[in-house]
Amino acid sequence: MASTYLTRTQGSATNQKKGTFSFWIKRTAIGSNQRIVTNYNDSNNYGYLRFNSSDQLQHYVYGGGSTIGHLITERVFRDVSAWYNIILAIDTTESTAADRIKIYVNGVQETVFGTNTIPSQNTDHPIFASGTHYIGRHSSDSHYFDGLMSHVNCCDGTALAPTVFGSTDSTTGEWKITTSPSLTYGNNGYFILKDGNSVTDQSGNGNNFTVAGGTLTKTEDNPSNVFATLNTLATDATLSNGNTTAQHSTSGDNYQTSPSTLGMTSGKYYCECKVTADSNYPSLGIATTDSIEATKLESDWLGETSNSYGYYLDGEIYYNGSVIISSLATFATNDIVGMALDLDSTQNTLKFYKNGTLVHTQNLADTPQGWFFATTNQATRSSGRSFFNFGNGYFGTTAVSSAGTNASGNGIFEYDVPTGYTALSTKGLNL
Repeated sequence: MASTYLTRTQGSATNQKKGTFSFWIKRTAIGSNQRIVTNYNDSNNYGYLRFNSSDQLQHYVYGGGSTIGHLITERVFRDVSAWYNIILAIDTTESTAADRIKIYVNGVQETVFGTNTIPSQNTDHPIFASGTHYIGRHSSDSHYFDGLMSHVNCCDGTALAPTVFGSTDSTTGEWKITTSPSLTYGNNGYFILKDGNSVTDQSGNGNNFTVAGGTLTKTEDNPSNVFATLNTLATDATLSNGNTTAQHSTSGDNYQTSPSTLGMTSGKYYCECKVTADSNYPSLGIATTDSIEATKLESDWLGETSNSYGYYLDGEIYYNGSVIISSLATFATNDIVGMALDLDSTQNTLKFYKNGTLVHTQNLADTPQGWFFATTNQATRSSGRSFFNFGNGYFGTTAVSSAGTNASGNGIFEYDVPTGYTALSTKGLNL
């Protein structure tokens, strides 16, 4: 469960009627209330932006002891594989009610709301008032944001257009980040989490934040290069650490298999997984889109069908329900399994490594629509865990001890990346 949040005590606002927030966000859990930003002056004056338990964006404004603004989008936000740019632009001086609070997602304004209460003209907005400013949590000990944040901007005094923080790629049509936006920040404005996990304000105002709870962990995953994680929408397993760690949940099927969010149809890709071994689980390998679409892999184990291969920690590889290779190297707790998938050669292969040494090269029998890296955890082996490093440079919250070489320049791994291989990320997919 997430427990990291930031705080700062705000001074007097430049203009409490106007301001803008811009966040780049990647969600790793859904279905719960998660605060993005909160400003709490007192119990009668506060405001926030959050994902609610239905995964809608919700902006709530409470001033003078009553609700003065409340927006809830009809649209839901459940993509755990991509970054969202979420912008909240406020200008209560606008004569047109719909222009007083605007929410943009990836450059496009949200216009359909299930709840749509707009502040009266010229209302002071409490989110810009003096008080305690929270990022990633409710003012009380709850509603933690679960995911990644990057390039967090606050402009105190001006409602800005989304084009200040991003632009539409002329080739792909996708919304892309502007890493050094040009704006006047105002007294309480700030720019934090720029290109890393620093809470030092980059706006020039010196409005630095404090890590008030939890730990900020730097990640290579960013709005310009999205890395694979494990897919919370395709598994019943318990995922943590930004969806890079899998463990069998306390309920559900006997087997819980977790695939990566990004799939591979061509190219050469490498990843690593540090294990907490419990007998021969977890198992590691690959699965195709066919098996994921048919069962979501919730009750299947890797190697049970012809759509997956699984390397079990007792030294056996399963495919189509049978052992096809046995007596390979076994794995113990804290061993690191490397997997290198080659989909560019005449004979597609999957290579397994133990602590940097090649263990086995498996020829693939199929030419599927797409492969996903994956892991299986079993209920009766509930202490077994899989700590994936898709290139972020961490196993859970532990950084790699000594990064290996990587000619692709994409991703940080414990051991040398095989020649010609790269991390599974949007940059890696487009190499």
